[in-house]
Amino acid sequence: MEGIMHRSENKLYQEDLETVAKSPSIDWVSLKRATIAISGATGMIGTFLVDLLMHKTAKDEAGIRVIAMGRDEEKAHKRLPYFDDPHFSFDQVDVSLPGSRPSHPADVVIHLASTTHPRAYATDPIGTVTSNIQGLMNLLDYACMGETPAKFVFASSVEVYGQNRGDTEKFSEDYCGYINSNTLRAGYPESKRCGEALCQAFLSQKQVPVFIPRLPRTYGPTMLDSDSKALSQFIKKGLVHEDIVLKSEGTQEYSYLYVADTVEGLLTVLTRGETGHAYNVADAQSDVMLKDLASAIATASGQQVIFELPDALEAAGYSMATKAMMDGSRLRSLGWEAHYPIADGLGRTLEILGDDTDFGKAAR
Repeated sequence: MEGIMHRSENKLYQEDLETVAKSPSIDWVSLKRATIAISGATGMIGTFLVDLLMHKTAKDEAGIRVIAMGRDEEKAHKRLPYFDDPHFSFDQVDVSLPGSRPSHPADVVIHLASTTHPRAYATDPIGTVTSNIQGLMNLLDYACMGETPAKFVFASSVEVYGQNRGDTEKFSEDYCGYINSNTLRAGYPESKRCGEALCQAFLSQKQVPVFIPRLPRTYGPTMLDSDSKALSQFIKKGLVHEDIVLKSEGTQEYSYLYVADTVEGLLTVLTRGETGHAYNVADAQSDVMLKDLASAIATASGQQVIFELPDALEAAGYSMATKAMMDGSRLRSLGWEAHYPIADGLGRTLEILGDDTDFGKAAR
């Protein structure tokens, strides 16, 4: 469609990449000329991370080599326009299958591959668990391929905290909430918890230096059209100027974060964090009620909020947590600060996606 561009050509998106590339909270020197393997490279966070690393290498001669992992090479070609760049390679691999991993060793392994939205939790509960446990096991073994183990980042989640027991306003890293493990929906948070324990086992037994950023509900211009999270649905409705559909009373309070801030936090944990520790990647300026998010996007797109009951499939994948906000003070102690409060992040997301070829075609 005339006037539509790829995100990589968008001025705002380039500003996002440059902001993170210049972040003083990331020790870029420690990553110079590193080979970094990334699972889930075509997902929302993975795509931004690959774009960032390729941007850093092109602009600052960082010499970083990216090994992107994914199940679908055709999708990777559409999402990651680097197949002709010598600093990039793609390994078509499903890390959730036993023994699946890249053939070449890496200096850093970042495990982002995971089922991360409600409809997928309900339709592929086995895949939800296996990507978080079997996939993690494969990549931890992969991290041990070289003479010394690779640094390893396991992207954990706010969901490991379970439901707030009502005894705290925000989750600190040592908080443990309630999860009913005997439910379909428990597959995601329980496998993330198990994944963290597996990382600790490899740290102790095989000396793999593991780093565990616990990520919030992340949004941004690299989101996938298939994403069924509530905020992603709001954004898609806003892009086509339709009413925002809220499938609850909207009183849930969650920590959200713009994808650029999330990736900067993850890399801060990798390069400044303490081995074996978990860090909440969260900013108080993006803690908000779901109904307020819906209203903000409706206002920005000139629409209104309407209420609708979820279908059974959607409801099966919904989180039971009604208050899940994280305390990000441990990460801030490493020098990280978010750049984009929720209003700014939403505005950038809508503007960039409105101009994006990949998403624009789907939305139209």
